[in-house]
Amino acid sequence: MEVPALDRTSPVPLYFQVAGRLEQLIEGGQLPVGGRLENEVELAERMAVSRPTVRRAIQYLVERGVLVRKRGIGTQIVHPKVRRPVELSSLYDDLAKSGKQPTTRIRHLEVRPAPDHVAEALGVPEGTEVTWFERIRFADGEPLALMHNAVPVDVLPLRGDDLATRGLYELLRAAGYVPRMADQVVGARAATAAEARLLDDTRGAPVLTMTRTAWDAGGRAVEYGSHIYRASRYSFALTLTS
Repeated sequence: MEVPALDRTSPVPLYFQVAGRLEQLIEGGQLPVGGRLENEVELAERMAVSRPTVRRAIQYLVERGVLVRKRGIGTQIVHPKVRRPVELSSLYDDLAKSGKQPTTRIRHLEVRPAPDHVAEALGVPEGTEVTWFERIRFADGEPLALMHNAVPVDVLPLRGDDLATRGLYELLRAAGYVPRMADQVVGARAATAAEARLLDDTRGAPVLTMTRTAWDAGGRAVEYGSHIYRASRYSFALTLTS
């Protein structure tokens, strides 16, 4: 079994890269459905990573339904199509699922070199061209969020008409770049006068902030986002387990 090389300079965690490489081998038939996966020690040596990294990658694939652990047999490969996909959702998806009508106003869209902080977040060289755009997202006609995003142009060329009528993640999925993992930071602050005006709120009103970098299953950075939400109209819900 020849495992695709890992990118140790990538911001994508090694365990996620290991999981992605194993999934590629399964979908490509190099690891046959119904067969057994090598044990953790052998995989760790083959991929030159630690055993805990391999264990976490395997657990991730077990949770996705790609692998199953059987007592006395080991870790077995199941059919890759018979699983519940783990996908990130966008605000557009969330609003549509909750029965609210999402609409979008495009305020700005241009292709330009990625700013330093965006290039660093995406793990691309400085000067890499991205499509940078700003949107206001409405829910049932009421402004809810001000969103800034960057997408590498070689991932997906974007047009204002598409972004006005479809969610970004829907467009990424249609292009074959399904967001599978993200680093996300949530915070809070007071809205500036300009932000409050765009969101039809009062200056200094509380807003929630969110920055996110998302990667596909192959470890490719597909999106950077910096958003603010009206705290009076939006909240983040988390389910925690121990």
